[in-house]
Amino acid sequence: MDPPVHDQKVIKQSDKSILSLNNGKTGISESETEQRSLDHEVTKDGIRLHPQPTSDPLDPLNWSILQKHSILGIVMIKYFLFTYITTTTVPTFAEIQTQFNISFAQMNWTVAVPALGLALGPLFWSSFSDIYGRRIVFIIGTIIALVATIGAAVASNYGGYMAARFFQGFGVSPGATVGMAVVGDLFFEYERGQKMGLWVLAIDSGLLLGPTVGGFMSIVGATWVNWLTAILFGALLLLEIFFMPETLYPRNMMLKRLPIVSGTATPTDIEKSGTQPTKEEGIIDLQRTKVLPFLNFRPIPGMRHPKPWDSLARFFKTFRLLVVPIGVLGYCFLWYWWILSIITMIPAAYENDTPQVQGLLFLGLLVGTLVAEICFSGRLSDWTIVKLAKKNNNIRVAEMRLWLMYPALVITAVGAIVWGISVDRGYHWIVGQIAFFLFASGIQVGNMTITSYVIDAYPLQSMSVVTFYSVFFNLSAFIDPFEVIKFRSSSLRRPRWKLNGRKPSAPGRTLAQRNLQNFTRFSNRRCTLA
Repeated sequence: MDPPVHDQKVIKQSDKSILSLNNGKTGISESETEQRSLDHEVTKDGIRLHPQPTSDPLDPLNWSILQKHSILGIVMIKYFLFTYITTTTVPTFAEIQTQFNISFAQMNWTVAVPALGLALGPLFWSSFSDIYGRRIVFIIGTIIALVATIGAAVASNYGGYMAARFFQGFGVSPGATVGMAVVGDLFFEYERGQKMGLWVLAIDSGLLLGPTVGGFMSIVGATWVNWLTAILFGALLLLEIFFMPETLYPRNMMLKRLPIVSGTATPTDIEKSGTQPTKEEGIIDLQRTKVLPFLNFRPIPGMRHPKPWDSLARFFKTFRLLVVPIGVLGYCFLWYWWILSIITMIPAAYENDTPQVQGLLFLGLLVGTLVAEICFSGRLSDWTIVKLAKKNNNIRVAEMRLWLMYPALVITAVGAIVWGISVDRGYHWIVGQIAFFLFASGIQVGNMTITSYVIDAYPLQSMSVVTFYSVFFNLSAFIDPFEVIKFRSSSLRRPRWKLNGRKPSAPGRTLAQRNLQNFTRFSNRRCTLA
């Protein structure tokens, strides 16, 4: 039976939860664990490394910096496409609406449906990645997404298009949970703040670059938005096949059999804890990471493997870890929610501009995301926690990461308010871009802070925590397109509402205006029915 997701030793100090990385329930007595951790451990600047490395050249922690970051780049590309697929079709809404003869509400659902696939996918893929490895799950998921994207490009009816959109999301969904597991396989805990920032940067960039690219591809035609996405998935598939080795490593078995720099170490991950090997089990012949078959369809040897449904069970058990649902649900539905709402409002707010210009208006969001990550997000978080740990007897506390939340919240709120005022009063477009810069900067720092915090708070359940985060992150994206119509309808009834300082033009003059006309008609109909 799998150990409960909440079985983890927590030390209270100054009313904060201090995580004990050594004393999880791993089959080793607490006294033995404490003694071994004191006598034999690898440290950096006096702080214990987690995970503990081995002397094995096949250990992903021992791979070159170039190879580690090459694999991280592949993970980031997949996570970029994770949200790219949902928003890249936004500038072609009017053309797709005409092609399938659907209402604007049905058009909006084409954004929600892939988000549903992204939400459900992690519950399916996570356990399989702990059984068969990260590499094969990445490859199979990308193949599914590639086929689905081709299906969306050639779809002749609305039902087929929606099915293809769902499997697009389902296929690319391993980029969340499995991608985060790859980051955990490759890097030490003290490095993960920066890597988490890059990981979050990928998803935010995909969300914001999608409409920009889609706007320019609409010049060729709506179907070419999907054909370009298919090309990107094809390139990603080649990278995964030829440049992404397996990173799931039987660390607990190898720690017991191979020396580390300062001796042996205790098991490090309760979700991947291995069984005690017998004397007959030799480690020389144990296939692992780079010496596994090119396409491995067998369980990774030397590890305890979960049942396929264990990820679903762990998902529900994660509700017991109160800081996780509070942090994740609060961020997804009270903070991240608004970036999706603003993105869906841009075509209406700038309805007199062409789809290409509307796509360029997303650049303020993108620049804010990039600047926040490069200058503040991950590195600043890592620096902050190292400095605070030194003042706390070299003990890291997960709550140390939360200090960046406060300025991020203020910056996000200021950006959202300024953008709304700039649209309502018809200010110059640069005011809206500055507001987008602030808004996106706050979102990026907030996303990195929340994900780093919940993973640092429960590193022994990192896969469960990331699955929980990914499910609700995408459920918020699934729900938002349905709710934003109600919000837009109430705004339209206000006499002071103006679109970029101008009254709506006569319907039918531009694609954007026809889109707005359909949007308004449907909103009013919904209000009447309500």
